Amino acid sequence: MFDSLYPLFRAGLFQLDAETAHHLSLVSLRAAEKSGALALTCPQNDYGSPVEVMGLKFPNKVGLAAGLDKEGNTIDALGRLGFGFVEIGTITPRPQAGNPKPRLFRLIPHEAIINRMGFNNPGIDAGVANVKASRKFSGVIGFNIGKNKDTPNENAADDYLICLRAAYTVADYIAVNLSSPNTPGLRDLQGAEASARLLDLLKKEQEKLAAEHGKKVPLLFKVAPDLEEQHIADLARVFVDGGLDGVIATNTTLDRHAVAGHAYANEAGGLSGKPVLEKSTRVLASFAHHLEGKAALIGVGGISSVEDAKAKISAGADLVQIYTSFIYQGPKLVREIAQAL
Repeated sequence: MFDSLYPLFRAGLFQLDAETAHHLSLVSLRAAEKSGALALTCPQNDYGSPVEVMGLKFPNKVGLAAGLDKEGNTIDALGRLGFGFVEIGTITPRPQAGNPKPRLFRLIPHEAIINRMGFNNPGIDAGVANVKASRKFSGVIGFNIGKNKDTPNENAADDYLICLRAAYTVADYIAVNLSSPNTPGLRDLQGAEASARLLDLLKKEQEKLAAEHGKKVPLLFKVAPDLEEQHIADLARVFVDGGLDGVIATNTTLDRHAVAGHAYANEAGGLSGKPVLEKSTRVLASFAHHLEGKAALIGVGGISSVEDAKAKISAGADLVQIYTSFIYQGPKLVREIAQAL
């Protein structure tokens, strides 16, 4: 029933500015889940087949990418829509408001979004508390962590360590965001030397926390789609040598060629949706080649159909994530991909 109502729901939301619609949709999902209405319109069936990756059991291969549920307070409702895993965040040590508005733009003819949100979030302590309050979702929960905007890069590791320690007991995996284009200087941390130093510190802390809590929470790095081949090869070597558990490929792109001519094409921020598919999948395939199966791969970027998801799997992904296409097409796409994979 929800699938048939979604086009009407979306039409109403698209009359509002993008960020207002974003918040209203999450509020509506939480209200529908708490009232039981979501259970009536989206019966909880088994979507797709379970798979084990990084020692974790995923109900299916389709996850929600970071950026939609920044606070981790809508997990139960999103799980009801068919996602096998939900990645919350990006979350930073301290709350921050993000960049000035407007900062979220729909490019409807391209089924794309440009955002320059800037890690607006309530802080890691609130995110942990919200996840602890989630009771019904039986899938995998990932924490996407970042540094605060006013933390200089030379101190970025401190921010990531704070988030790693705080999230460790409630997260199923932790993704380190090095690739958002909306925090000044963040992508500099994707340099091979900088990544190696950060990974070494985080892996040492992961080992300490694993011994303390009796469980290993996998650590992943999220990379950009705007990487050249040599950069990918260098990073892959760092990741393998450092024992990274997984790579999420990719974040949003700064490239505007695919949307040239659109009124929002020159807005600052990261572009997501259909236009990033080819570039993102190229980076994914290159990482798969260089990693040689020594780290898990999550493919994200531009997936808007079953065929796109299968292309990510063929390129080397163990799992896939969607975000922008979920906004444009609704939860039906989640279940279609989960069942097809």
